[in-house]
Amino acid sequence: MFRKVVRQSKFRHVFGQPVKNDQCYEDIRVSRVTWDSTFCAVNPKFLAVIVEASGGGAFLVLPLSKTGRIDKAYPTVCGHTGPVLDIDWCPHNDEVIASGSEDCTVMVWQIPENGLVSPLTEPVVVLEGHTKRVGIVTWHPTARNVLLSAGCDNMVLIWNVGTAEELYRLDSLHPDLIYNVSWNRNGSLFCTACKDKSVRVIDPRRGTLVAEREKAHEGARPMRAIFLADGKVFTTGFSRMSERQLALWDPENFGEPMALQELDSSNGALLPFYDPDTNVVYVCGKGDSSIRYFEITDEPPYLHFLNTFTSKEPQRGLGSMPKRGLEVSKCEIARFYKLHERKCEPIVMTVPRKSDLFQDDLYPDTAGPEAALEAEEWVSGRDASPILISLREAYVPSKQRDLKVNRRNVLSDSRPAAAPGTPRPGPSAPAASTNIATLSGSLARAGEAGKLEEVMQELQTLRALVQEQGVRIGRLEEQLGRIENGDA
Repeated sequence: MFRKVVRQSKFRHVFGQPVKNDQCYEDIRVSRVTWDSTFCAVNPKFLAVIVEASGGGAFLVLPLSKTGRIDKAYPTVCGHTGPVLDIDWCPHNDEVIASGSEDCTVMVWQIPENGLVSPLTEPVVVLEGHTKRVGIVTWHPTARNVLLSAGCDNMVLIWNVGTAEELYRLDSLHPDLIYNVSWNRNGSLFCTACKDKSVRVIDPRRGTLVAEREKAHEGARPMRAIFLADGKVFTTGFSRMSERQLALWDPENFGEPMALQELDSSNGALLPFYDPDTNVVYVCGKGDSSIRYFEITDEPPYLHFLNTFTSKEPQRGLGSMPKRGLEVSKCEIARFYKLHERKCEPIVMTVPRKSDLFQDDLYPDTAGPEAALEAEEWVSGRDASPILISLREAYVPSKQRDLKVNRRNVLSDSRPAAAPGTPRPGPSAPAASTNIATLSGSLARAGEAGKLEEVMQELQTLRALVQEQGVRIGRLEEQLGRIENGDA
């Protein structure tokens, strides 16, 4: 019996590659504020980056297609009076973004469909409730208009953005600074990582602590905790000897980690990005020049290192594209937007495949843009999983396989017919090829008239079909017009 040395995984050979220079976003003055945020948020329409701003806080919002050098005078979203610390796109509306700032407010903005043409200073709604700077904003994954914010006042507030009211105030669960907040898959719970080294699982509607793990990582530097699709919790942090660690926990048994790995002794905080469709976690350290990725499975040792993408420049921050914004025809399973000192560089992660067909195993149904619940339904106690969509509709074959018919070969011999009396090739030509050429030429001439008639009949049939479809489309457009005008 031979023991398997290498575990099989379709993500073992994930191939990371930066895009070409002309597809980067150049000359962006990335914020220098000392806060462990990603500084970047991205969705299928826009890229948002927190930038340096004099006399307040601002962030850029660029249409994804606006690559190249960004003009210094390009309009920004600049309504905050203090530096912006965190931004997050609404998962249910690609033109709505929330921002948290040092000015103690949360603002929600509506971005014009084609991007900004002038500075945006008026938010749709201002949410005031924090007494210190707001460092975390994150939208509810399934309920429309529900937004969570956390600040340096150690409070978590949950808002109904549609009515600008505060739904829940959780001000007694955290004795120290909150490093990050992560909702679970259906938004019934969230987990937090706190400066007191504890990871907490919280029920926001009851305001109760469901589970807590003290000293999840013993180091004093910032840690992170995120919920996985199956309810497990994944954390990043530091050991007592300041080595960076990853751990996997079961909230129902927080005593010991299911898996614990030590990475290295760098000092940048590790930011985890999770793909619930493939169960792959991408771990990026601030100030690192690499992105490591791990696959999480149901069997020991649970946490499997896959590979590392390495580049030359360190990253100031990172944004992750939602699954529905990826190019599935290129087998792209993740795309990161890496912030440098003065630019943003997309990094594409692909799984090389020989076939150019849609890859079902790489793209299971993923969370779509439709909200599963209204805010009021969630407040009343209902939970719902994300509404899933198939990415097959977004698939465009990489090669257009048009049928090309060479009519000359179909209808006639490829060479001019020999004139009467022209001598045939002599013995110098091979007898077999001469016979075949003669036979095919005479067959083509004999069948030419019949084939021409067949083609003409097919053309007439097609013409009739096109006319019939044209009439049908006209009828459908007329019905649609009546429905839109309210006549139907």
